[in-house]
Amino acid sequence: MHTATRTAVAFKSVVAYRHGLDLDPGRPAATDVRAAADRWLAARAPGERLRDPVLLRHLLWTAAGTGLPLQLHTGFGDPDLCLHRCDPLLLTDFIRAVAPTRCRLVLLHTYPYHRGAGYLAHAFPHVYTDVGLTLTHVGARARAVLAETLELAPFGKVMFSTDAYGLPELYVVGTRLFTEALSGLTDGWVRDGAWTAADARRVTAMIGSGTARRVYGLAPG
Repeated sequence: MHTATRTAVAFKSVVAYRHGLDLDPGRPAATDVRAAADRWLAARAPGERLRDPVLLRHLLWTAAGTGLPLQLHTGFGDPDLCLHRCDPLLLTDFIRAVAPTRCRLVLLHTYPYHRGAGYLAHAFPHVYTDVGLTLTHVGARARAVLAETLELAPFGKVMFSTDAYGLPELYVVGTRLFTEALSGLTDGWVRDGAWTAADARRVTAMIGSGTARRVYGLAPG
């Protein structure tokens, strides 16, 4: 994993699928990691996915130790996860524990726990939220769901993505839904006099690409 940091901009974990987010938050001891690896390697079937909680925790902490951002799948997804174990609020103790590593945590997808994810981004300096995938699924409710995310999440802690892993056209659909939802919100705040047009442009630039470029160390657009 440390070798991968030479070219990677972040790590992503699907521990939500393999176990759930209700893991022991602490870094496992080296002796526990070795014992867990011995058990898993001795019993695993070819191609079996890693589900051992000790080894999953070891991978999370190893990624955090690189200093690169760590994306975490939270909320809904494919049927092979247990949704009630994917609430990002279950990560609260891990978020506290990992803070000294200076690893930035990016909570992906989050629905239907997007308000909880927004709270975590509000409460912890190293936590960000990204509602990619969610807006594509909620469709006509995209503006309302994005507004609920922005109730507590600082504008500079929210990022745009689509997670359109399937048809190429879904990237277009996801982008269109996001831009319409965000512009609908900011235009309304400008009309109401709560924001200026300059405020809307600044926040849109942060959410659209600026924050992601800063968090992932990408070149300015």
